[in-house]
Amino acid sequence: MLREMAEFHEITQTAPITVAEHGGRAKCLQRLVRLDLPVPQTVAISFDTVHQIAAGHRLDTDALLAVFGEAPLVSVRPSSEDPDWGGPGAILNIGMNDDRHAELVKTQGQDVADRLYRRFVQTFAIHVARLDPDMFDGQKPLAEVLDAYEDETDEAFPQDPGYQLHMVLRSMARAWEGTTARLLRQAKGAPADAGLGLIVQRMAFGIGAEESGSGVIQFVDPTTGLPQITGRYMSQSQGRDALAGDGGVLYLTRDPRGPSLEEQCDTAFKELIEAGKVCRTKLREEMQIEFTIEAGHLHILDAVRVQRSSRASVRIAVELAREGVISKEEALLRIEPRALSELMHSQVDPRGKRDRFARGIAASPGAASGKLVFSSAAAQASAARDEACVLVRQETQPEDIRGMHAANAVLTVRGGVTSHAAVIARGLGLPCVVGASDITLRSRDGVLVTADGRTLNEGDLVTIDGGTGEALMGEVEMLPPAVDDCFSALLSWAEELGGMKVRANADTPDDARTARRFGADGIGLCRTEHMFFEGDRLTVMRETIFADEETDRRAALDQLLPMQREDFVRLFQIMEGLPVCIRLFDPPLHEFMPRDRSGIRAMAEALDLPISQVTRRIEALSEFNPMLGMRGVRLGVLFPEIYEMQARAIFEATIEAGERGRLVEPEIMIPLVSAMREVELVKNSVDAIAVAVHNQTGAEFKYKLGVMVETPRAALRAGDIASHAAFLSFGTNDLTQMTYGLSRDDAGRFMGAYVQQGVYPEDPFHTLDLDGVGELLLIGVQRAREAQKDVVISICGEHGGNPESIAFCQDAGVDYVSCSPFRVPIARLAIAHAVLRKAHGAAA
Repeated sequence: MLREMAEFHEITQTAPITVAEHGGRAKCLQRLVRLDLPVPQTVAISFDTVHQIAAGHRLDTDALLAVFGEAPLVSVRPSSEDPDWGGPGAILNIGMNDDRHAELVKTQGQDVADRLYRRFVQTFAIHVARLDPDMFDGQKPLAEVLDAYEDETDEAFPQDPGYQLHMVLRSMARAWEGTTARLLRQAKGAPADAGLGLIVQRMAFGIGAEESGSGVIQFVDPTTGLPQITGRYMSQSQGRDALAGDGGVLYLTRDPRGPSLEEQCDTAFKELIEAGKVCRTKLREEMQIEFTIEAGHLHILDAVRVQRSSRASVRIAVELAREGVISKEEALLRIEPRALSELMHSQVDPRGKRDRFARGIAASPGAASGKLVFSSAAAQASAARDEACVLVRQETQPEDIRGMHAANAVLTVRGGVTSHAAVIARGLGLPCVVGASDITLRSRDGVLVTADGRTLNEGDLVTIDGGTGEALMGEVEMLPPAVDDCFSALLSWAEELGGMKVRANADTPDDARTARRFGADGIGLCRTEHMFFEGDRLTVMRETIFADEETDRRAALDQLLPMQREDFVRLFQIMEGLPVCIRLFDPPLHEFMPRDRSGIRAMAEALDLPISQVTRRIEALSEFNPMLGMRGVRLGVLFPEIYEMQARAIFEATIEAGERGRLVEPEIMIPLVSAMREVELVKNSVDAIAVAVHNQTGAEFKYKLGVMVETPRAALRAGDIASHAAFLSFGTNDLTQMTYGLSRDDAGRFMGAYVQQGVYPEDPFHTLDLDGVGELLLIGVQRAREAQKDVVISICGEHGGNPESIAFCQDAGVDYVSCSPFRVPIARLAIAHAVLRKAHGAAA
């Protein structure tokens, strides 16, 4: 019969227990009761009542204990809304006193009675009376423990079970509302006013006659998600002793190395296996079961969701869906999009040791080990010797791309999540940590000094963990990528839901192949300037820059034309008819210039010019603020021959790819536009080249011309611009930079402090600023579609791979997002989440 009081409820199948009022543990126990599992009698105390207890209210503990019958022993455990928020530790054997001890001596023997009583006195003294733990540690005789309590408190150990329970409840309630506990759970994502429920449960003795003990069991490997029985069991123990102790710990299943629970108590073991199956199918989750065996009889005290890695989460969700336990939609919603990054890269094994020598910003996921190198040339030399290396720089520059291609991982002293190193590393799938400002790099001396004074030399072996932002000493144990059938199934289910398309930012054939492997719907951003940093091309590019006359520039560009054409042909072939959006030349010209004396000397030799002339030209190209200077469309307007060469290469590649059986309609994107007239000038030039190529070859081909919206003015004038463009692609990296007036390469120095102090809710280079940049995007979309309803809208900044930003873009009516190849699966899953949540909201 239901025993119901105003301040607590006995947990039965029909009791009004809810997560919002009594916590997750209480609700889970009710579900276990409904499944007819052997759960000891339990009472739940609500959040509101616990809060009143903390404020001084005394619960009628005598009435509560009466629910359990005469002279019971009980335990108290926390029950917060989310088990991950924690709570005070469990207290066992409440109700033990001299009289109960005497009875247990008769039925269980002196040793068992002493152990039960001693444990309660020690726990009560330390966690309720707040006495010195050193006074109650170890295995003192019971009499000494009782004497110690009386000596410390000047009163005998309390004998009234009702008073004992009251003191335990009050202590746990006040501990939850203390400042330290509140800060700890807020760090885990709990709201400041999160409530605590408490559950009072009849004790199941794990100490006594026949086989008795306690343990935990789970049925999947928490790292891989594969089926595997793991856990611990300890004979003659209580609670979670098995997780802390060594003596008396048994294997769970039969094992040649020692005795097991399966051998010593086969009946209880079989019941546990069956309970695991029931939890999996009825609770629709892989659960860890906490249990006690009392004289051979199984008691299930609790069941919690198995803690798991991201790769295990994916496998578990997919397998549950395949078996029909949950729907595909629920499987998708159970996986956080960011979790997929762990599966696509090698990871540091969480079970191994870590000796960290630097911490920075986790800029590109994955982990890799290699020898330290401090220059791109050294990285390329290591690659030539087939030696793994880690490139360390103050910050990377465009000319470091070759070194980054050669390295296994990248570490920089400066930079943020959208700095050059971070963006390029994500595109390459390289583990990368930026903004590791606690190290000192002396690259000329070949030395790196850590914050704690250790010195690392070029050639020392280190590991970069791009998922945690840590740099580790030596080579550590790794977990391989897990792009397996479960990963593929999850993405295929996500794609079935529709929503925005997902393209990839891809500059090279390797990038394009990676994009195809992860199911990209095309290339949304091909940054052509990255094609010019290879050795032979860089020299020709420098000749172009050094040319004083247009005829000389065109002669140099004629050398680049076949290289560019072949680049595009290879991209078109790999993408097999999928759309490819090619951004015309964007960066300021100074980025192609050397920065040190040796580089200037090498350039002078390659160009057969005096060093003085090279130096003067480099100085002439320098700008106070090059990212707001002569770059993007401004180069195309002042030096149209550059864009004309690129347009010709695109059109000739389109024809050649068509002859090879790959029909392509390329998309040509103009960067850094601010005015409609800029678009008109470039469009006229590109259209003229298209006519010329058609006249010369007789071939028919189509193309689209669009604009990259990176300036606030372009967003505001999107209506005018859209009248001359087939598509608008919002480059949210630069748009954020210009809207905030922040350098994305330098903001990492203070961004952490800004977010911590609430100036910005998030790093705007990491999560799209909805109030500022987002509003500009919405204005741009609205005005563009009012001018041309069929204009295609996309975003191609790094926000294209950020789940929160993707949800906003889905609602804003964006047609597709484009992100680095390794973020395509993350974007795909984030879009599925947005679609499902919108559908659920509409259904509600």
